[in-house]
Amino acid sequence: MSNQGYQVQIINEEKGKGLVALRSYEENETIFEEKPVVCCQFAWNEDLRYLACDNCLAPLETAEENARRLSGKKDLVLPYPECCETKTQSVTECPACGIKYCSEGCLLEASQKYHKILCLQSREKNENHPLVQLKETWKQMHYPSETATIMLLARMIAFVNQSEDKASALSIFNQFCHRTVNEDQKIAHNLLGEQFVGQIDVLREMMDNALNKENVPYWFTPDGFRSLLALVGTNGQGIGTSAFSRWAKNVSALELPQDSRMQVNMLIGRIYDDMEKVVGPFWNNEGSGLYSLQSSMNHSCLPNAIVEFPFSNSTLVVKALRGIQPGEEICIAYLDNCELVRTRVSRQEVLRSLYLFSCRCDRCLEQADDYDVSSEDDMCDEGSDGE
Repeated sequence: MSNQGYQVQIINEEKGKGLVALRSYEENETIFEEKPVVCCQFAWNEDLRYLACDNCLAPLETAEENARRLSGKKDLVLPYPECCETKTQSVTECPACGIKYCSEGCLLEASQKYHKILCLQSREKNENHPLVQLKETWKQMHYPSETATIMLLARMIAFVNQSEDKASALSIFNQFCHRTVNEDQKIAHNLLGEQFVGQIDVLREMMDNALNKENVPYWFTPDGFRSLLALVGTNGQGIGTSAFSRWAKNVSALELPQDSRMQVNMLIGRIYDDMEKVVGPFWNNEGSGLYSLQSSMNHSCLPNAIVEFPFSNSTLVVKALRGIQPGEEICIAYLDNCELVRTRVSRQEVLRSLYLFSCRCDRCLEQADDYDVSSEDDMCDEGSDGE
């Protein structure tokens, strides 16, 4: 990849590796695109009928169907249907278990990567199948809103087991950070907290019953399973796709008369208001994925790059937020907009809990002497930039 404008390098002993620019980037310029090694929809999200491709999380319903379901308005009609990106005629399914995909290409990719092992081999939901029991047990331990799913771990195991070169497949996951405690050994990842100790053993035993551990025996040991949970918790990139949101964005790009523009903007606003009344802020098909290159990027509370999902599937795009010079480290924010506007101590609490490090970016160093409040007192206001 010497022709790329970036390179993974060792930044320093404290940070370890990071992504460094080899050339200049202008504001809003795409730095790279990346598909995940594996990704998976969240368990509750899937069961609450957020219809997404089982491989790439692309929406499987039209923007109108999506808006009707989430707003509770069954007779809702959206104008400009050409702005809907969902290709319902391309939706297909596994002939054995009926799991749906956005295209034959995604069906084939899933089958080749992991689905042959995870396929339930029946169109009838088998409540007694070990994988179904594993998923249901996870759901009872982790209610919405979810930040991880046990089924992503299952896909990782299936990915290695299905691979012809199992050592190479395993090495892909070994590159991700999978430590279970922070640098001073005082804080464990939030998925490994004391409240989950007994639950983790239950999940490990159920995983052992559901999948073959021959190729990844360490992952099934108590320490190995904890490191696996920490891996997906620390490296998992949240993914959100929405047929209606993509339609709304495409409509906003149309050249319309002023009256038409005002009418459609009012319609979009009303629909979002209705959705919030029915489902709250959970408008998207949500899941998480593991990305080799993106996971090498370090955090900054004053990032110079951002992760976006412009294709309404699991392919991410990293864009420059400002000009970036050769030799400069390319950093993203691990925190969302709401968390970023909080005080330094509140940001640090989240980063230590979810990512097991204390941030020493320029912004945190500048605010080291600022008055701090705890995260309980430092919440986003209604009018903040948080979602």
